Amino acid sequence: MTNKNSSLRSKVYQDIRDDILCGNYEQGEELAELVLGDHYGVSRTPVREALRQLALEGLVELIPNKGAYAKGISAKDVEDIYLIRSRLEGLCARWAAEKITPDELSRMEETICLSEFHAGREEYEHVYEQDSHFHELMYEASHSRMLSALLSQYHQYVQKVRKLSIQNHKRSTMSSAEHKKILDAIQSHNGDAAEELATQHVLNTMENLAQYNIDALLHQKEQ
Repeated sequence: MTNKNSSLRSKVYQDIRDDILCGNYEQGEELAELVLGDHYGVSRTPVREALRQLALEGLVELIPNKGAYAKGISAKDVEDIYLIRSRLEGLCARWAAEKITPDELSRMEETICLSEFHAGREEYEHVYEQDSHFHELMYEASHSRMLSALLSQYHQYVQKVRKLSIQNHKRSTMSSAEHKKILDAIQSHNGDAAEELATQHVLNTMENLAQYNIDALLHQKEQ
């Protein structure tokens, strides 16, 4: 029973979190426990626990005697996240260069091949999936549970803008080339180069996003 309750709490938390990050709740919109419970088909208890956890993450604001309100991610948050990620992913790549296994290396190589294949067919949803997978595998290859968890969280926070960044042939091609260079440095166990390349890769993505109206995107509800 305990495992079942824990699984339910986790699912409700993830569902609400995804809807906030996808822009399905407006910033400042009230998140009433009863309404959310009906929407997700659960009781108020797992909803209440999920809202408390999301408040700790800064995605929800809890106002005493009033209720819970969506905060979501702002354009300034996106900028901060990319700057933070640039440093952390650099560290991650350095550690991966020191600790990666042959199996992890092979799986990272596969993501690059698949990304190039899908980019050639302009299948950008698949390119996005492989891009995400490359980063997830690099986090795993760092062999640091704490760093991997932190980077995964930041990666999820900016999922909407990451999809936008990769939705053109020029950037998707450049991103794949940057991944190749990072992986070459990791394979050569060159921690300095891996760190520098991974840091610059995230900054390049941030620079590419400067051409878009991030605020408008973040407030756009997904279909």
